[in-house]
Amino acid sequence: MRSKNETVSGPVHPEPCPICGAQHKPEEIETALKTCPSCGNHYRMEPAERIKYLTDPGSFVEFSANLSSINPIDLSGYEEKLSEAELKAQMKDAVITGTCAIDGKPLILGLMSFKFMGGSMGSVVGEKVCRAMLKGAEEKLPVLIYTNSGGARMQEGIFSLLQMAKTSSAAAELSRAGVPFFIVLCDPTTGGVTASFAMLADVTIAEPGALIGFAGPRVIEGTIRQALPEGFQRAEFQLEKGFVDLIIKRQDQKRIISRLIDLHYHEAPTAGGEESGEALA
Repeated sequence: MRSKNETVSGPVHPEPCPICGAQHKPEEIETALKTCPSCGNHYRMEPAERIKYLTDPGSFVEFSANLSSINPIDLSGYEEKLSEAELKAQMKDAVITGTCAIDGKPLILGLMSFKFMGGSMGSVVGEKVCRAMLKGAEEKLPVLIYTNSGGARMQEGIFSLLQMAKTSSAAAELSRAGVPFFIVLCDPTTGGVTASFAMLADVTIAEPGALIGFAGPRVIEGTIRQALPEGFQRAEFQLEKGFVDLIIKRQDQKRIISRLIDLHYHEAPTAGGEESGEALA
């Protein structure tokens, strides 16, 4: 383990780790799947990076790729913000969806990007998430969505808030069809995404240290005028409170998600009920 006072020869990550202060070469962080080799802090990842470590090579095929946002309430400057976000994230909106395979098992995959306007959910994000879930229900394919969002997109007003009900309804269709639905909550997952489809999965997974909640800690502290406990709304806090089912490190996600798909499709429950997180590890 490298301390924050140690120097590293060659190019290093532009910022020291916000948790332990260590600095590492970019290739060390990339090899560790965008995590800190010293303390395991999980940096944010983009959809293309997740596809590479999570799915079988060459198996991801995007659908609904050409949907792009308009300006439903004629908000001044919104088109310019969308253009800037598209250029920054190299995506048409804050989520991509497609079919893929994990260890040879076919499934529907959705991946959100915080780079695109904070991963906010507008009409296109809601539509693409719904299409993914309804496709899973129709084709009897498990659905896995990685959330990474600040919440509903305020620039679309009520059209954004409508996506909360819309995506929740699609999740109910998955449940009625008996199709497994898995969510991985990444840092951060907040606001209207948390208050809708992100909390409706059969198994709710979180990445270590992810901020998960509706209102942020600063808003809550300002409202209740009390100091919040250490680690409030982080994944470990939410696991302790029963808000999430599992915390899974990035290096273990493919293996455990593959196991979860097997459990939901092919194996009967154990005598003691559902298999525990320890048994999945």
